[in-house]
This record gives sequence, C-alpha cells and structure tokens, in this order.
Amino acid sequence: MQQANPSAGANAAQQRVRQAISSGDLRGATAALEDLVRLRPQDPGAWLNLAAVRRQLNDLDGAFTALRAALKLEPRNFHALLMNATLMERAGDLRAAAGAYAIALVQAPPEEHLDPATLQAVRHGRELAERHTAQLGEFIRDQAAEASGQCSAAERRRLEAFINTTLRVRPRYQQEPMEYYYPGLPPIWFHDRSRFPWLEALEAATDAIRADLLAIQREDNGGFAPYIQYEPHVPLDQWRELNHSPKWTAYHFFDRGQPIEERLRRAPAVREALDLLPQPSVQLRSPTALFSALTPGARIPPHTGVANFRLLLHLPLVIPPGCGFRVGGETREWRVGEAWVFDDTIEHEAWNGSDELRTIMIADIWSPFLSPEERAAIAGVIAATDAFNGTQPGADA
Repeated sequence: MQQANPSAGANAAQQRVRQAISSGDLRGATAALEDLVRLRPQDPGAWLNLAAVRRQLNDLDGAFTALRAALKLEPRNFHALLMNATLMERAGDLRAAAGAYAIALVQAPPEEHLDPATLQAVRHGRELAERHTAQLGEFIRDQAAEASGQCSAAERRRLEAFINTTLRVRPRYQQEPMEYYYPGLPPIWFHDRSRFPWLEALEAATDAIRADLLAIQREDNGGFAPYIQYEPHVPLDQWRELNHSPKWTAYHFFDRGQPIEERLRRAPAVREALDLLPQPSVQLRSPTALFSALTPGARIPPHTGVANFRLLLHLPLVIPPGCGFRVGGETREWRVGEAWVFDDTIEHEAWNGSDELRTIMIADIWSPFLSPEERAAIAGVIAATDAFNGTQPGADA
C-alpha cells in the first residue's frame, strides 16, 4: 500500500488556505490551516496564520493556543508577540496587554519596514504601554510617599532612580571602568555631600580659583591643550570628533602624577584647594587636577573613566546658560561654586549649549569607602603592573 506524501499533503493544504482566504471563507481557511499545522507542526508561520484567522472569527482562546505554539518555536517572533498583545487587549486585560506590547516593541523592526496596519498597531501599543507605565509610576509614588518623606534628599534621589529602573523608563547604569575595577565599591552616580567634609571649604575658594583661571587664560592660554589626544591608528569610536580638537581643552597641574610646579606657582588658590582633598597617590598616574574648557556648542559624548577606586570632583568656575552634565540617569545643571563628586566609571556626558566658553576645575579623590590600607595596596598593585609591563600611563589614568 503506498504511503501518503506529507509534502504533497502540506502543499495541498496551503492551496486550500489560499483559496479559502481569497473567497472570504474563514472557516474553510481555519480547517485548512489546522490540517497544515498537523502536517508541519514546526512551521511558526502556519501557526501564526492560524492564530490570525481564529482571531478574525473571534475565537480568542483558539488564537491564543495557536500563538503559544508559534512562540514556543520562535519566542522572539515580533508579529506573534504583537498579535499576543492585541489579543490580550481585545480580551479586556489592559494591564497584561501593556506588558505584552512592551515586550513586542523590543523586537520591532524600524518603522520604515512596517506595513501601514502593523505600524498603526505598533504606535497604538506604544501609547498603551506608556500610559500604563505612567499610571503605575503614579500609583507607586503615591503608595511610597509616606516612606519617601522620611528619607534624606540623597535617599529620595536613589529611591526615584529605583522606581524609574523598576518601570524600565531608565537604563540600569553600572560601573564600567576601562581598566581597574576594585570589588565592593557602590555604583553611586552623584555622591552625597555629607561624605566630604572639606567640600564647603573648597567651594568657598571658588572666587580665588576662578581668579587663577582668568589670569592663566590671559597670560598662558596656549597651555590649554586638547583633552583627547590619541594616535591616528587607535580606534577612536566616540572620540573621533574631539581627538586633538580645540573644542575640549585642559590645563593640567600634574604630569604623570607629578606636580607641574611652574603652573601651581601661578595658581596659588588651586594649590591650597588641592591640599584639602584626599587625592590618590599612584605612581605615574595620580593625583591629577586640571582646568577643563568646553567651547560653545561642544558636547562630550557618553563615556566612562578608567578606575572605580577613585572619584572625580567638579568645581564649576565659568558657567554660561545652557550647560549641563549627566551621570547615569541623573542630569544636573551647572552652578558656579557648587561642586559635586561623582563616579566617572558610570556613563556620563557634558555639553555646552551656550555661545560662551564653559570652564570647570577637575580633580580626583580616593573613594571614601576604601581604608588607608586598601589605598596603599591599590597603589602598589598598579605600580607593580606598570613596572612589569614597562608602561608609561597618562596623567589622568
């Protein structure tokens, strides 16, 4: 007895599907598609088409069953995920639909590649997901209001960041040092001022430090050199525009961890201010301190620093309107004389949206979470590494 040819049977079922759909016979199309998935159970497209026809017949349970079979074969199939969300919405489960739309949108191709009906569904799904997220955020903040009111300002900022990452409206920024990662140090975007008792004394010296800056700019502006200076053969990535560029320049007070005495003599207020700071002492690398100037319209792209055992201090000196700074998910406006300390191994960026020069002072400090013994040991590890490799690192490493 001759066995039936499965391939021929599947082809025949497909032909019946096309004929039924072209004639508007949805029940006939359903029967043909059910035959097709029996013959080709590993074909996600057949299951997806079956789900679509069942949806048109308002057989939601049958459509969900077919979609689950399609997604079991291809869990990231965008069209299956999108249909799953639309079915949940049709069933009246708007919260589940909002979450399903959010999952589908992650897999969505660029809008220019979508047909009009799919594009409309994507935009509707995005609106629904965003509306749900906003409502959820409002509910969470209302429920947490009493506990939040008992927190300090810094704790409330962390709580708000926690809510935003929970809602997935903000990335989860972590430490990503380019070279040195010391375990156990917290990934804090902007550190609380209370950890740095010397900060107010530093800020009180702002006028004197700015006077040093203005004198240097008048007398030795040529001392400002491009901050980014890579060799042409090095992969530049985000630094291509700023490499050897006058858009972002620096006036350094240390060279490979050694003070540039001639410059420090010309900036007595800077020298006094640096004496306040717990700066790292790492052979050939730290301390570091500089004036950093950003020209009108320039932007420093998102990037991370080299080592999480040190933090960076910024003291704004000349800040025209339209200048800003972001660390992780928090953006702050510059204000002259208001310093902050941040973890530069967390993605950060800066911009000058004005038509004037923006200038700040930058210096490194030890992380306050390190013991004196750890600081000495870290410095020893890095010095030993450099000695073994015969490297000559730059001053701001």
